[in-house]
Amino acid sequence: MRIVARPMWAVRLSREAVRWMLWAVAIAGLAAAARFAVAPPQPAPVPGAGRARPQADRAAEGFAVLFARRYLTWSSAEAAGQTLAAYAGAGVEPGFGFVAPSSGEQRVAWAEVVQAREPAPGEHVYTVAAQTDVEGLLYLSVEVLRTGGGDLAIAGYPAFVGPPASGPASVAASLPEVADGSLSTMVQRALRNYLAGSTGELAADLSADARVSLPAIALTLESLRHLEWTPGGRSVLALVQAADARGAQYTLGYELDVERAQGRWEVSAIQMDPDS
Repeated sequence: MRIVARPMWAVRLSREAVRWMLWAVAIAGLAAAARFAVAPPQPAPVPGAGRARPQADRAAEGFAVLFARRYLTWSSAEAAGQTLAAYAGAGVEPGFGFVAPSSGEQRVAWAEVVQAREPAPGEHVYTVAAQTDVEGLLYLSVEVLRTGGGDLAIAGYPAFVGPPASGPASVAASLPEVADGSLSTMVQRALRNYLAGSTGELAADLSADARVSLPAIALTLESLRHLEWTPGGRSVLALVQAADARGAQYTLGYELDVERAQGRWEVSAIQMDPDS
């Protein structure tokens, strides 16, 4: 049997080593959890999955709409190349290859972008809906490039395409009906004043921080057909019947943010936020 003398600090260290190791593991785990809470890992993008999200470029959208209007506006008495000369470039036929018929003309009542995608940075493909007086509603695909110098240019030839996919109108599933008579009365009064453009009367039912923008057309509220709570319970959905000064009838749906203050209901927003 052999007895070996060891310093006290070494004995204490060997006894405490396991405990300190456990503490270190626990602290590391807490640090990792905090790191994932603040900056969680993002999944790696899947190559080719989906389409690039288009970056809003209002100037490019307007450029595409202006080109579509001029491309679809023609007259047998005027060469298309003259109207579209400003857009043509190297490798593009005069008038982008369009030849007007021997007689007649076509005009565009309105045109606007209804769909956009961005195959590559600075490259936009817009679907422009245009209402013409000859062919009716047309959809034209127009590709717009923003060059390195910042200029806008039409890339290649346009294409006639179909409309974006759509389906029939649908109504949300049945929601809890508002049973509070005072809330129903307040909503009906607020919407009557809102539709009529009666700013002073409407203010009596608005909360202190409410921001409301009145519609441009004055309407008369004829009836409140339904009033239901939204799933969150902080707003109500109102279905109303209204009419204009000429007798046209409208069925309209409004969402109103409501809150109870000092024992009475108030409206904090109607359908939209005018500040956003």
